[in-house]
Amino acid sequence: MLLLLVASGLWWAAPPVHAEARAAEAGRVAFIGVPGLLWSDVNAQDTPRLWRLAGESGLGSVSVKTVGTLACPYDGWLTVSSGVRSAVGQRCGLPPEPVAQGAGAVVTDVSWLHTTRDGTYAGTLGEAVHAAGQCTAAVGRGAALGLADRAGKVDLYASEPGGLTDWSRCRVLAVDVDTLVRPYLVDGKLPQEPEPLAPERRRALAREADARIGTVLDRLPAGTEIVLAGISDHGSVPHLRVAMWKRAATPSGEAAGEVSGPAVGTNSTRRDDLVVLPDITPTVLAAAGIAAPPTVVGQQWRLGPTTTPADLRRDDLAGVSVRGATGVFFTSFAVVQVSFYVLAYFLLSRRRRLRLIGSAAIVLAAMPVSTYAVNLLPWDRSPYLIPTAVAGVLAITALIATIALCGPWRRDPLGPPAAVAVITAAILVGDLLTGTTLQFNSLMGYTAVVGGRYYGLANIPFALLATSVLTGTAIVAEHLVRAGRQKAAVAVVVGLGVIAMLLAGWPGVGSDFGGVIAFVPGIAVVALLVAGRRVSLLKLAGFCVLGGVLVSAIAVLDFLRPPATQTHLGRFVGQVIDGTFLPMIGRKLGAMLNTMLSPNLMPIVLAGMIFLVFAVLRPGKVSAGAVPRAFTQAPMLRAGLIGALVSGVIGMLVNDSGTAVLSMVVALSVPLVLHAGVRAMASGDAPEQAERSGTPEPSGSGGSPESPGSPGSPPPGDLQPSKI
Repeated sequence: MLLLLVASGLWWAAPPVHAEARAAEAGRVAFIGVPGLLWSDVNAQDTPRLWRLAGESGLGSVSVKTVGTLACPYDGWLTVSSGVRSAVGQRCGLPPEPVAQGAGAVVTDVSWLHTTRDGTYAGTLGEAVHAAGQCTAAVGRGAALGLADRAGKVDLYASEPGGLTDWSRCRVLAVDVDTLVRPYLVDGKLPQEPEPLAPERRRALAREADARIGTVLDRLPAGTEIVLAGISDHGSVPHLRVAMWKRAATPSGEAAGEVSGPAVGTNSTRRDDLVVLPDITPTVLAAAGIAAPPTVVGQQWRLGPTTTPADLRRDDLAGVSVRGATGVFFTSFAVVQVSFYVLAYFLLSRRRRLRLIGSAAIVLAAMPVSTYAVNLLPWDRSPYLIPTAVAGVLAITALIATIALCGPWRRDPLGPPAAVAVITAAILVGDLLTGTTLQFNSLMGYTAVVGGRYYGLANIPFALLATSVLTGTAIVAEHLVRAGRQKAAVAVVVGLGVIAMLLAGWPGVGSDFGGVIAFVPGIAVVALLVAGRRVSLLKLAGFCVLGGVLVSAIAVLDFLRPPATQTHLGRFVGQVIDGTFLPMIGRKLGAMLNTMLSPNLMPIVLAGMIFLVFAVLRPGKVSAGAVPRAFTQAPMLRAGLIGALVSGVIGMLVNDSGTAVLSMVVALSVPLVLHAGVRAMASGDAPEQAERSGTPEPSGSGGSPESPGSPGSPPPGDLQPSKI
């Protein structure tokens, strides 16, 4: 109940303490788009005008993710024009050159963009300005696209700053400074190389861009609000780009050669120093005193705590480094998982080294959550980012495994699995209640440079949370059932499961749409099995529907809040109402299908499931009866495993990460079950095991003296396979 109250408070809370209320006053605004601009380009020597502007502005990073992995200048400007993520295709280049029409111009591509899937809302920004009775002025082809209305029209247009004679005529102005990105284009498209230009050449381009920006700044009327952003990528690797926001009386400063200023954030990311491209649209409109159209999904920028360019450079480096390392990490993790099952088969079939297998299983189960806990350490400040992060993951894995294996609960075969489950759940719940800082830029979490998610519970952490909660509550239920308290056991499963599920789906906390749909059936299956009830396919389908209804209700409640405080759950309801949700659903379905044959994830699923299935069907050859022994001595553990697998399968089907969900369920649940079985077997077969291993079995091994059929163990018939 306490967790629910905390979650409710977070949901209904006002914007963050550091957020600045946005005054809806009519004013003058200039948006300067600099495709490809990084914070590493900005310094006092090479870019003095940008450096001075930074000292007068709020500072942040912009995630330029549109539809694909990379965003070209065309995509960036189109997204600003639309107010939603928009794109024209992979590896695109510059926006089209507008056609002059009197003092203005027409972007003829706008009418064609309306017929495409990801360009439907082109012209939204310009249309809103014209509907408010204001004019638009654009310098450069990208700016023309950004400010064009639905007919493609811009009122004033010049290809270069010197061509615009009246900079004060229109209250909404945009300037395209594409100096930095043009030399990167190959045949008019983004290159397939990460960084094809030499550092000296890039510094020279940054100096040229800075000079052009200085020309623009010198011509702007006094009091103009300035929004500047690096709105696209420049190579084959996504980065975080520069965001600056100069407003009247923006606090800033400079000390020891480094500027500082309030961080620029937004409710779209729920990060103090991070915004996304669609946020530029409502920010520009609000600066001009114009309401954003309802189709705009971005949120206005806000100011937060102090930050520096050095902090923002480090954020970009950490995100890029983590993104580059995840493939190798998941491959290595898959190799370790498969190797473990091969080793377990070899040793268990010979009844050798049972302690080794049991301990290795706990170590393996402790590793996933360690990839989040490592963010409690300042590894991102090390000159060797990924080696330091991996070393931290291994150290925390060893710490969790030591706690699980050496704590006072070690004598119970279910003790170490319970410890790992509790630690995993506690870390993830704590992260949810404190802004998900541990999942951000983690090896099994998400990064802003990828732009799939910026806050809340990601799909892999959901799998770990659901598995740890269902397994942990099943172990608690096992002890309650042994004490004859079956109703209390069911209440524990349902109560703790529902709390975790609500945290997973609650707007502003977990904000996980698919997670709720998958969590509900898992909780229901475990509760029914603990109660000794059958679980049919019809019931399972009903629980899935219940999950869908529940998350829909949460999303509708979120939608009823003010737009500035809504999460993507509420905005999805708005998309359903206006009929614009199908493209997003299509992209998520495609992403889910693409993971089905993942070489990094499928081996984990296949190896774990094959080992588990054959350990049950052919226990004498595969696991020496370890898994059946675990289920016989702890029937509720089997219930927890089945519930976790149910959540994993459904989560795989309803989330865009697909196989990643089921792979993490298997990676955590199967080792925990195997450890319990090995410990039960070791306690029952200690003399035989000692004889086969060639070493005497020490006394006080920590195993339970109970064996199947002993007076202290539940009868095997309590949970028969026919009940599911």
